[in-house]
Amino acid sequence: MARIAGVNIPTGKRVPIALQYIHGIGPDVANKICEAVKIDQTRRVNDLSDAEVLAIREHIDANYTVEGDLRREVQMNIKRLMDLGSYRGLRHRKNLPVRGQRTHTNARTRKGPAKPIAGKKK
Repeated sequence: MARIAGVNIPTGKRVPIALQYIHGIGPDVANKICEAVKIDQTRRVNDLSDAEVLAIREHIDANYTVEGDLRREVQMNIKRLMDLGSYRGLRHRKNLPVRGQRTHTNARTRKGPAKPIAGKKK
């Protein structure tokens, strides 16, 4: 089992698909990593040599922010918005949608399950 950026990536899958199990690496970045390290995209992870896995690991460490560092950076950005008191920060603080969605109906993922209002019967 290959371990890259603190994540055990699945061995039976193709390399670009397996790399996407790492937080911060999507389809496009996974393909670019394969091209940079010169690994064929049709190869499986269990077919890779230790040197190739090491090359992938070093390339990711040198060029991309992934996993814990990326999560920490995102959390710091949200905390900065909240400390500034910006509109987006206030929406984060109140646990409401941040990007302009309507909240009169919908937004149940952020707001939680609907709370019944006493005396509201038709």
